[in-house]
Amino acid sequence: MADRTALIPLSKTEFAVGKTTQRSIYDRHGKLLLTSGATIETLHQLNNLFEQGYVQKSEWDEVLAKPKVAPPVQKPAPAPEPPPKDVISQMDDVRWYVGETLHMQALNESDTRFVVKLIGYIKGKSVLVTAPVIDGKYVLIRDGQVFVLRAFQGKKAFAFTVTAVKSVFTPHPYLHLSYPKQVVSSLIRNDARASVKIIASVSLENPERTAAATIIDLSLGGCSAILKQAVAEKKESGVMSFKINVVGNEGLLSVNFIIRSVAPTEEADGYRYGLEFLNVSQQNKLILSAFVHQTIAEQI
Repeated sequence: MADRTALIPLSKTEFAVGKTTQRSIYDRHGKLLLTSGATIETLHQLNNLFEQGYVQKSEWDEVLAKPKVAPPVQKPAPAPEPPPKDVISQMDDVRWYVGETLHMQALNESDTRFVVKLIGYIKGKSVLVTAPVIDGKYVLIRDGQVFVLRAFQGKKAFAFTVTAVKSVFTPHPYLHLSYPKQVVSSLIRNDARASVKIIASVSLENPERTAAATIIDLSLGGCSAILKQAVAEKKESGVMSFKINVVGNEGLLSVNFIIRSVAPTEEADGYRYGLEFLNVSQQNKLILSAFVHQTIAEQI
């Protein structure tokens, strides 16, 4: 006689007519009804077994009886924030103001750059700007010349392409430019770095050392520079001097720095230094800001 406390009802998936039993079947009192290895002959016999038959509980039954716990749902990792995309808009969608500084560059002459001021525009017809001046003299602009104009407002850089329509000399020199079909704007982040290649001089003290460096990226707060030799270590400070060209005007900058990182270059032909600028004067900040924004806008 089987232990009645270990009996469970028959599973309808385990027993069928014509099927040989793999386990003995008992009634609810533990009395044997059908031995293991017997064959269920008729449907009537099968139904009687289902009504009053039991089998001994096994480890496998315990496993099947346990509720299935669904595996924890793995939430996908948040996608990285995409870089800011260029936004296409119309000229009158931007809040221009009279006297706004525009950087004017001849489309096929990368070295030809001017700074002009916005006088205004006539929607769908022309943009009016002051005539460009170099060394106190007005520059002659040919009708039909193509220019890219750039402007900076807050953290945004704007660019649009125009054609010189007419140079007007009286009562004051100014230009009629074609009305742009579209204006492209891009977000310039505070930590944006401009890719450059600028020769610089690095001076350090205690002991006194000087070295040549090549600045490979530049931001308002610092730069990365390549030096041939490891002339200094992290946390040392010094002065870096370099020339930059902002809208046709070349200027020499000298800024204090502290070394934040030093590592060999991938080509093993020098060392890459990460420099943080310190105590930058207001004038140098303005020059750096203009140069970095101008360079990034041109690269965009």
